[in-house]
Amino acid sequence: MNGPRNLPRELQNPDMIVPPETDSGTVTNLKFAFADTHVRIQPGGWSREVTERELPVSDTLASVNMRLKPGGVRELHWHKEAEWAYMINGRARITAIDAEGRSFIDDVGQGDLWYFPSGIPHSIVGLEEGAEFLLVFDDGSFSENSTFSIADWFAHTPKDVLAANFGVPESAFDNIPDGELYMYQGRVPGSIDEEKPKNLNEPVPNPFSFRLTDQKPIESQGGKAWIADSSNFKASKTIASALVEVEPGGIRELHWHPNQAEWQFYLSGQARMTVFGAEGHARTFDYQEGDVGYVPFAFGHYVQNTGDTPLRFLEMFKSDRFEDISLNQWMAQTPPEFLKEHLHVSDEFIDKALHTDKQPVVNFNKNEEK
Repeated sequence: MNGPRNLPRELQNPDMIVPPETDSGTVTNLKFAFADTHVRIQPGGWSREVTERELPVSDTLASVNMRLKPGGVRELHWHKEAEWAYMINGRARITAIDAEGRSFIDDVGQGDLWYFPSGIPHSIVGLEEGAEFLLVFDDGSFSENSTFSIADWFAHTPKDVLAANFGVPESAFDNIPDGELYMYQGRVPGSIDEEKPKNLNEPVPNPFSFRLTDQKPIESQGGKAWIADSSNFKASKTIASALVEVEPGGIRELHWHPNQAEWQFYLSGQARMTVFGAEGHARTFDYQEGDVGYVPFAFGHYVQNTGDTPLRFLEMFKSDRFEDISLNQWMAQTPPEFLKEHLHVSDEFIDKALHTDKQPVVNFNKNEEK
């Protein structure tokens, strides 16, 4: 290459510059970096998003990365879409009510999840150390810039209507904001007991938060995974997820998902993924922390740790359940002679490479020679 080059970008994507010989045909782009997004900066923090606009293939899920300063407030609001979240670091207080007026208040920290069904009003406040988190919405065309906010509604309702609705003089609304606050700098709240309303209603039957890393992970050679779907996080009806950790030299084995496309967020480490799209089409992508990946519905793929530190990433699905199919397990349950007819593999491969016992729903392999 003798022309203009963006060498730092090329070094982040070596398998695009010099792809494996097995790559073939056309596969749409399956990677977008949060580093390439516009950051919306507010007094109380910042946010940036990757939606179908930035990654057109991602029509099932959209995402927002947000930071709240200590006392930073994401104002009272609601969405047409459900909101799932993973706490990256820090601590935050979340509040909501459901359609029956039942209440929810909780403080969440690193590794915790929350899920607010569509239409449920809620808020988020950064606690003493502030908070950074990932939000995922069950519609790829969602934008955080088009939510329903309480201040925006007040600003666009006649004051005489507000006065009649709340039974107070119109003068009570002389100082209301003239539009959406979105995010603002407030105070760090006290304890939940100190702050909760005196007339707080009964709690929601299924909490909107979930202690993901308190769960026992699924472990196998080369990695582990924590899974959250409606079977254990009962409030989460439209988004299933897994927090995946792959050791150096490990690989999230060849597999596919039979129910939905996979949306990914890379938390730490380096990864390589080849996506197989049938009809001779395959393409390899490289990922670093802060990148979003995507695997279209039913496409075969793996995720390999290409670094020397543990790889951690999130898998998300627009579904109430987590499902995957292991290529190893499928082959292990297929008559050996039938496999040899298809693939022309050796008896040694049949005897040693395939596990005959039932594999976990998330499985890993590790190359001990690396």
